[in-house]
Amino acid sequence: METAWLALQILALLFVCMIGIAMAIAVVMFIRDRRQTEDAIRRNYPVIGRFRHLFTELGEFFRQYFFAMDREELPFNRAQRDWVRRAADGRGNTVAFGSTRNITAPGTPLFINAAFPPLDQQAAKTEPMVIGPTAREPYIAKSFFNLSGMSYGAISKPAIQALSRGCREAGIWMNTGEGGLSEYHLEGGCDLVYQIGTAKFGVRDIAGNLSEEKLREMAARPEIKMFELKLAQGAKPGKGGILPAAKITPEIAKIRGLRPGEDGISPNRHAEASNVDELLDLIARLREVSGKPVGIKTVGGHADAFRELFDRINARGEACAPDFITLDGGEGGTGAAPMPLIDLVGMSIREALPLVSGLRDAAGLKGRIRLIASGKLVNPGDVAWALAAGADFVVSARGFMFSLGCIQALKCNKNTCPTGITTHDPRFQKGLVVEDKWHKVARYAQGIVSEVEIIAHSVGCTEPRQMRRRHVRLVQPDGTSIPMNELFPRPEPESRIAAQ
Repeated sequence: METAWLALQILALLFVCMIGIAMAIAVVMFIRDRRQTEDAIRRNYPVIGRFRHLFTELGEFFRQYFFAMDREELPFNRAQRDWVRRAADGRGNTVAFGSTRNITAPGTPLFINAAFPPLDQQAAKTEPMVIGPTAREPYIAKSFFNLSGMSYGAISKPAIQALSRGCREAGIWMNTGEGGLSEYHLEGGCDLVYQIGTAKFGVRDIAGNLSEEKLREMAARPEIKMFELKLAQGAKPGKGGILPAAKITPEIAKIRGLRPGEDGISPNRHAEASNVDELLDLIARLREVSGKPVGIKTVGGHADAFRELFDRINARGEACAPDFITLDGGEGGTGAAPMPLIDLVGMSIREALPLVSGLRDAAGLKGRIRLIASGKLVNPGDVAWALAAGADFVVSARGFMFSLGCIQALKCNKNTCPTGITTHDPRFQKGLVVEDKWHKVARYAQGIVSEVEIIAHSVGCTEPRQMRRRHVRLVQPDGTSIPMNELFPRPEPESRIAAQ
C-alpha cells in the first residue's frame, strides 16, 4: 500500500513538473514571438500563431489521405498511385462497380473497341525495334516501355540499385540521367542509356568541355547501349539541372566532377549547339566517337523548331539525323526546379506528341528517327495513348518512383524523402530495401506492358505499336468525343506536297 502511494506521489510530482516546464516554454515562446519582426502572425498571436506553420506543413500529407477524392490530386492522384502499387505488388488490378474516372472531362482519351477483336491466341507480343541502324553498334530495344532519366544524386544509392536490378529482370533499358555513371547503375546488368547533360558530367575535361577520351571509355562499356544528349527536360525547359548541395556526397562529387558543399548547376544549353546545324554536328561527333546510337531529349515548344530540324536533316542527308528524339512534356519532371518553369513553360505531351510525330512522318523520317514519349505517362492508358499518338517508345521516371514506394511527399529537393528514394540520409535510406524493391520495379514494368497489350487487343490490334490515332477519341468541352486523327491530322508528306 505504501509503495503504491509513493508511486502515485512520484507520478503527481512528475506531472506538475511537466506542466511547469510546458508553461515555462510557452512563456519563452510568447516573449520571442512578441519581439520578433519577420512573422506578423506570430507577433500578433504569440505561441498560437506557430500552429499555422505546423498545419501548413502537415496539410499536404493529410489532404491525400482524408480530404482529396481518388481522382483529385496533383501531380498524381490516388487512383494512379494505387494502380502502380498494386502492379508492383503483383496483385490483380481489376476493380468493381465501375470507374471512378470522370470520362466526360475535356481531353480524356477513350479507346474505341473493335467489333471483332483478335482472339487471344491471335494476339502477339511487341517485336523488338532497332534504334540507330546507321551506327556502328545499333541497339535492338526489346520493350516499348522503359525507365526515364534519374541521376545518381537526384535519387539514392539503394534506389539506383533496385532500379538497375528491376530493369534487368523486366528486360527494359535504364536511363542514367545527367549525373554520370555509377557502379550502382552497372550492378544489375541492365541495358543503359547514358544521358549527357549540358554540364557533361562523367564525359568532360577539367574545364567542363566534352572529353572524347572519356566518351570512348564510356562507350566501351557493353552495358551502355545509347547516348542521349539532353537539351531540355519537362521540369525546367530552358534551364540546366539543379542538384542541391545537401545532396552532393563526396562520392557523387567525384562521379560528377563537383566540389562537395556546392550546388551542382548545369548550363541552360550546350555551348557547342547554338543552332540546328551545330546541334547536328555535335550529334554526329558523339556518334562517330562512341559508335553507338545518339539521340536528343527536349521539350515540345514551337513547331517551327522541329520543322527546321527535320528540314535541315533532309537537306544534309539522313546520316546526320539523331537516332531518336525523347520528347518530354511540360508536365514532366522529378528534378528540383523554379515553380514558374514547372507550372508555365513547355508544351504538354498531350499536344506536343501528335504535333512532333506528325512533322517527323511528313518529313519522311519515321523509319530513321525513333520517337520516345515522356511526361506523366505512368499508367497503361497513358502509355497506350502515346503509342497511338505516334510514339515508338514510352519512358517514365515517376511511375518507377511509385513502384519503389514513393508516397508523393514532395520532398525530392530537400534530402528528407521519407521513403529513401531521393535522399542520401542513411536514416531514411534504410527504409528502401533493395532485395524487396527490385522485384516491384520489374513487376510494374511488366504490368504496364501486359495491360497496354490488353488495350491494343480490345481496339482490334494484335500488338500495341499497331495502334493509330483513329483508335482513340478525345472528349470535348461539350461532353462529346472526336477521333484523335481528326483533331490532330497528320501533315501531308513533303514529297506529296511538292508533286501537287
